[in-house]
Amino acid sequence: MDLTPMHKRVIALDVHQAKITACAVVEHDDGRVEVIKRDFGAFKRDRRALAQWSLEIGPEGVVMESTGVYWKSPFAALEAVGIIAWVVNARHVKAVPGRKTDMADAQWLATLARAGLLRASFIPPVDLRQLRLVARQRQKLVGMCSAEKNRLHKVLVDAGIRINVVVSDIHGASARAMVKALIAGQAMHEVLDRKGRLRASRDDLFEALSTEQFSAVHRFVAEEIMQHIEQIEQRIARMDQYLLDGLRAWQPQLNLLQTIPGIDIQGAAMLLVEIGADMAVFGSAERLASWVGICPGNNESAGKRKSGRTRVRHLCRPSGDLVRVVSI
Repeated sequence: MDLTPMHKRVIALDVHQAKITACAVVEHDDGRVEVIKRDFGAFKRDRRALAQWSLEIGPEGVVMESTGVYWKSPFAALEAVGIIAWVVNARHVKAVPGRKTDMADAQWLATLARAGLLRASFIPPVDLRQLRLVARQRQKLVGMCSAEKNRLHKVLVDAGIRINVVVSDIHGASARAMVKALIAGQAMHEVLDRKGRLRASRDDLFEALSTEQFSAVHRFVAEEIMQHIEQIEQRIARMDQYLLDGLRAWQPQLNLLQTIPGIDIQGAAMLLVEIGADMAVFGSAERLASWVGICPGNNESAGKRKSGRTRVRHLCRPSGDLVRVVSI
């Protein structure tokens, strides 16, 4: 397939874990097209060499696919010398027909870039990219904490303790205090004294907290899980504080985001590190919704509507927790 060139100098990078293959396509003043290929390692010195080589080529654009997390280091190296690379979606590249099987990935990418057939993905500023590491680690911890809470619930049910029947959240302040008292082996009247503001009566709680089947093994496992839950919650709290401290410069945006119903301070922080503060990069609300992946799929053939599932990325629930994290 012949592609009409729109740019005279482009560089494409095929990024792997231990190697970066670079392909520069350069059109000279006499119309001659030169293809220059070079391989670089993945270490810091290699990334610096890549950046200097790119400066010598003087490209109109540098493109690379968003391959896992490996694109981030060369992107930062190029950014340090004033070259803002385009990180393109691999699905978009594969959707372009006419790929030659004997052509290297980097050369095909350069060919598409030279023809203007690629579109850059959204990459936030470096400070927000770094805070994404905190936000996404927080997301992992939230998932771990939820899994441990579910496991604790199963251990209690296995022991015949049905506190979940009389309370909506066994990790509310009063309910957790009662469960911890059970684990500590306190007498039932001492456990029930921790009832707090629970609506359930003492009689119902007495039945729900029956410890006849609560063996030493149940107690040991429940105590280990409870300690792990509280350790994770402490880590999440530290992550929250670090994230908010890092976003002090964006306080007006954080305040504005909290005017959205259901978005609290942590939800606002999660939104900000994922989509940034400049909505002009998306162009419109519709394009932002498409980038997030909440637009229904449009798959229709011969008048029949097929799958319309959405590609949900990572944004936040009203609780402030992420649903899924974006790939870039």
